[in-house]
Amino acid sequence: MFRPIRRKKKEISTEAAKQLLHAERRGVLAVCGDDGYPYAIPINFYYKEETGKIYFHGARAGHKVDALKKNDKVCFVVYGNEQIKKEPWAPFLQSTVVFGRCRMIEDQELATVLVREIAGKYYPDVAVIEAEIAHDGKAVQIYEITIEHLSGKEIQEK
Repeated sequence: MFRPIRRKKKEISTEAAKQLLHAERRGVLAVCGDDGYPYAIPINFYYKEETGKIYFHGARAGHKVDALKKNDKVCFVVYGNEQIKKEPWAPFLQSTVVFGRCRMIEDQELATVLVREIAGKYYPDVAVIEAEIAHDGKAVQIYEITIEHLSGKEIQEK
């Protein structure tokens, strides 16, 4: 159902692709937007390998929400781990591409737990996290991407 990576020599292992999901702080979420146009937006996210899911927060209304109500299929991309190797000047860069289905988390208790997990990746300490949740927690909506296919590759940017 999902296409394999065409240039096999550039493919990285599934474990390396997952590691990139753990390490990177931002990715790009693509949905099927208005009139069939793709709609892609940068997001902060949290990858929970035990569940095989990616979580992110967002508003309860807007272009992304409307698109997800019509079609829950998404593509999510992260890239990073830039390195200079024993090659000419251009750096090597890894990317992970995820295909999956996205839904809003309706269970508020679960959403609160997930907000804390997501925030743990971005905020310096628990006190700051709890202050943010107390201030804005009720307005936050959590989304979950269930991964159906994951692949990764490394390219040299020349």
